[in-house]
Amino acid sequence: MAAISSEDTTQAVRSEFLVFGAPDLQQTEVDEVVATLESGWIGMGPRCIRFEELFRQYIGCAHAVSLNSCTAGLELALDALGIGPGDEVITTPLTFCATANVVVHRGAKPVFADVDPVTGNIDPEQVRQALSPRTKAILPVHLYGRPCEMDPLLELAREHGLAIVDDAAHATEARYRGRKIGAIGDMSVFSFYVTKNMTTAEGGMLTTANAAWADAVRIKRLHGLSHDAWKRYSSEGFQPYDVLAAGYKFNMTDLQAALGIHQLARLEANLAVRENYWRIYDEGFSEMPEVQIPPQVPEELLESGSRHARHLYTLLVNSPTSPLTRWELVQALKAENIGTGVHFVALNLTTYYQQAFGYRRGDFPHAEYISDRTVSLPLSPALKEEDLRDVIRAVKKVLRPKLVAVP
Repeated sequence: MAAISSEDTTQAVRSEFLVFGAPDLQQTEVDEVVATLESGWIGMGPRCIRFEELFRQYIGCAHAVSLNSCTAGLELALDALGIGPGDEVITTPLTFCATANVVVHRGAKPVFADVDPVTGNIDPEQVRQALSPRTKAILPVHLYGRPCEMDPLLELAREHGLAIVDDAAHATEARYRGRKIGAIGDMSVFSFYVTKNMTTAEGGMLTTANAAWADAVRIKRLHGLSHDAWKRYSSEGFQPYDVLAAGYKFNMTDLQAALGIHQLARLEANLAVRENYWRIYDEGFSEMPEVQIPPQVPEELLESGSRHARHLYTLLVNSPTSPLTRWELVQALKAENIGTGVHFVALNLTTYYQQAFGYRRGDFPHAEYISDRTVSLPLSPALKEEDLRDVIRAVKKVLRPKLVAVP
């Protein structure tokens, strides 16, 4: 490879900013949104129902319930389980705050268990050690799209009479030993936020095999109104309804579902693009001691039918090999017009969870190690291969200022 001196690298790698998490939106989505607007029905309605059925078929589950966010789905799942004050829910500290916030909203206590130092996913043995008589559920997170070790978690749940609600915000395409995430835990919740592998701008979906839980979620997502109350302004004429519970305003809209219908149709094709981009990054960074690339899924798991959803490509900044800390790398890449993300700041390091529950640095060393060093790079089918080459060039430029490898 050719090399250029630092005197040649004063200009930013890109002239235009590369946005992190750019959505892949195409004409089919535009046409469906326009058709939805022209139909006059833009709230929760027939497109939501169609999207739910398509998603149910994709996952291979009994029930799929559309919602306005993954966060809403997690809270409704805990609600359906009757979790409340005095209860505990075990989850990972290496996640977005919403995962633990919903436990707090139920009046329960989020109990953190440390993660596997390689995968970043919750460690089943640490979950076992965190169990108490107050534990009511386990809430694993399939971090970055890599499925958790579900079998030992399911064994723990069966042994202690617990429910598993898995946060599948990153894992729509993921499989664990031949089973789709979304058809393994008692309830699973997916995110369609704008940066996710498929998007409805904001939105989520809850899947379950339990009809009673699905019914409870359907009712409580829309104020606790009786079934099909959303039809009360349809062409059938005003329909009487009842209020069955003190519910929430957590429903999806047909405008959102209009996006989701076509995003879902391209999900597998887009995964192939993401896998190709993942390989490009791996090749670009594999010989850089300053960073650590994401760990490979073991061959044994691949052969058994496991699959990574390839949601977030994260580098770990190696100290002291790297001349920059993680936050310095983020700022340096911004100066090169490369957008990045940080997934995530461990929750035991945040002010609220320290003040409310007494968590401290040192409680979960594996989660903290990853939290202190991780940086997420742009990864989207909306990007071109040249965009990824720019990212690789920028990382090498800022971490190797004396010698920049030119792809």
